[in-house]
Amino acid sequence: MIQFCQRCGARATFTIPPGDTFPRHVCETCGHIHYENPRLVVGCVAEWEGRILLCRRAIEPRHGFWTLPAGFMENGETTAQGAIRETHEEAGADVLVDGPFAMINVAHINQVHLFYRGRMRSPHFSPGIESLEVCLFHPDQIPWHDLAFRSVTLCLERYLGDMATGIFGFHETNISAA
Repeated sequence: MIQFCQRCGARATFTIPPGDTFPRHVCETCGHIHYENPRLVVGCVAEWEGRILLCRRAIEPRHGFWTLPAGFMENGETTAQGAIRETHEEAGADVLVDGPFAMINVAHINQVHLFYRGRMRSPHFSPGIESLEVCLFHPDQIPWHDLAFRSVTLCLERYLGDMATGIFGFHETNISAA
């Protein structure tokens, strides 16, 4: 919640600005509109010889649960660059991304999760500061009941489905609050 204007420091009010359809934080003094937009989470389904790289989280939320290497995109990078960076930061793995694979809209928490298909350039990996451990899992070994996020589960389900057919597509899914 924005309480003060980033331009002039005066109080901001949550209201619908003239000509808009959504409530925004608007400065009571200078009229500056402060837009808050969804955050983009980028990650990678990194594969090595038919196995998928997963990280066990060392941070909240979902400390101790498994996830794909992913995190918030940074300003000044492309989505692919962000996915590569996050895979290196969280799993110490060097990946080559093949292309976008799954986009999961998580509107109730203002996030979009975008996962790329990727190939590890070598079998070397190591946990980063946000990971307790990192492992390569055969598809039949994935710890489904210990996955951290519904978006990761949905992405992996679609990935394994495409892997079985040998034809990889692009998948878009919505996750609701319920």
